[in-house]
Amino acid sequence: MRILFASAGNFGHVYPLLPLAKAARAAGHEVVFATGEQLHPALRAAGLEPVVAGRSVPEAFMEAVRGSDSLEHEGADLGAQDVPPEVLADLHVKVFGSVLPRWVAADLAPVLTGLRPDLVVYEAMNPGAAFAARLAGVPAVAHGVGVMAMGAEEARIQEELLATAADLGVDVPYGQLLALAATYIDICPPSLQDPGFLAAPLPRIEQRPVAYGEPGELPAGIRDADGPFVYLTLGTALGSVDVLRTVIDGLLPLQVPVLVATGPVVAVADLGELPERVVAVEWVAQPEALRRAALVVQHGGAGTTLAALAAALPQLILPQGADGPANGTAVRDAGAGEVIFAGDLTADAVTEQARRILGDESYRDAARKVAAEIAAMPDPAETAARLPQFTARPA
Repeated sequence: MRILFASAGNFGHVYPLLPLAKAARAAGHEVVFATGEQLHPALRAAGLEPVVAGRSVPEAFMEAVRGSDSLEHEGADLGAQDVPPEVLADLHVKVFGSVLPRWVAADLAPVLTGLRPDLVVYEAMNPGAAFAARLAGVPAVAHGVGVMAMGAEEARIQEELLATAADLGVDVPYGQLLALAATYIDICPPSLQDPGFLAAPLPRIEQRPVAYGEPGELPAGIRDADGPFVYLTLGTALGSVDVLRTVIDGLLPLQVPVLVATGPVVAVADLGELPERVVAVEWVAQPEALRRAALVVQHGGAGTTLAALAAALPQLILPQGADGPANGTAVRDAGAGEVIFAGDLTADAVTEQARRILGDESYRDAARKVAAEIAAMPDPAETAARLPQFTARPA
């Protein structure tokens, strides 16, 4: 069977699909993975064949600005503090509800014609791939990356997506975008998943979230230290010097080693001089970090959230946008951590919450409970064995 995987072009969207893509390949299927070109080296390292579909989020925002007369004429700087929040919100809706899905659908049309796959497995936050599959008459399966919460902004994006689908000539059954998929592969443990989503009349397959990361060793300053440490990351897209410095300052009074992954957005040197017990590097072998850490302090990305829970680690989540608020709230409600939202983020708040988590065993007990739930979920190989069930052509 020939399978096309498709995901939005950043690590937090590609990596959650890699375990199933690799399992499908191991089961003997021909696998091609479509995403932004910046992720192609990671796909090749995983032994997968990449094709280009879509462009980066910054490029999409610039395209959205070009489509806005007022912003284009004013020469708006999206990083400027004086851009009204409602304008940024409108751009966000346009980017994810129209610009990116149109690019992906256009890029995949010739790929689907040439490849003639039996099935498309698309990341649920990459609906342009579902549009392309529907137009090509290829059956599709949606693959989640975490909590499927539906807030006000998500609802606006859904409305924009329905308008985009109509403009492209895509018939969306019942006006429900996920009805374009034969089933939904859910890697979020049920205890964390949005109850409204679980109650929806949508076929679902549970699959264990398997953290994917390139192998490597921890930095010597952490690797050779005695005892556990705090692992701090803001992921690969939402890094901020100011936020990282604030959090580091908040962790210093705890007198524990701190491992900081700055990611590709923040240069290590920009953090300035750091105490000896704080080790900052651009990239961390996260699976290794999670084996030894006592606490994960992070931005609420789905991949890091689920990986930390699978490792039975409590978390302090500092949402920086995207799905951070939903994931942070889910972890807090499960008793496995705490959340500090952006408006409340101070060094003192970090000190207080981190000290509370490290000193209260109930957080780790709750994380262990979720870890056991994750371990009991079917693994990607079991899902790969079921994929041929979903190759019936859409009506």
